Amino acid sequence: MKAAQAGMVFVVDDDEGLRAAMERLVSIAGFGCASFASAEDFLARQPGVPGACVVSDLMLPGISGLELLDELKARGGATPLILITAHDSPGLQDEAMRRGAAAYLTKPFRGTELLETIDTVIGH
Repeated sequence: MKAAQAGMVFVVDDDEGLRAAMERLVSIAGFGCASFASAEDFLARQPGVPGACVVSDLMLPGISGLELLDELKARGGATPLILITAHDSPGLQDEAMRRGAAAYLTKPFRGTELLETIDTVIGH
């Protein structure tokens, strides 16, 4: 895996254990990483550090992963967003991709699968 040349990987997940595990995995792979417990926390962060990509859970309290995707697009953001979910249903992946998700992973996924997906969406 190649580390991001610029920017960070932002992880948004309300599951503290999974969020910490993804942050460790991404950091060990050589990426800068910051994590957030909610989409609202992520959206309120101070800009200035460019994002290589965002990895967000689909089912979040408050603003959902799909709503986060819509909000980032509305703000003119070009940072790719990878949606992850344990609650897959027919048509959900198609809807996510239609709305602009860069990738869609179903939990549980392998750590290598997440890292390969990050590499793909940031263009390595």
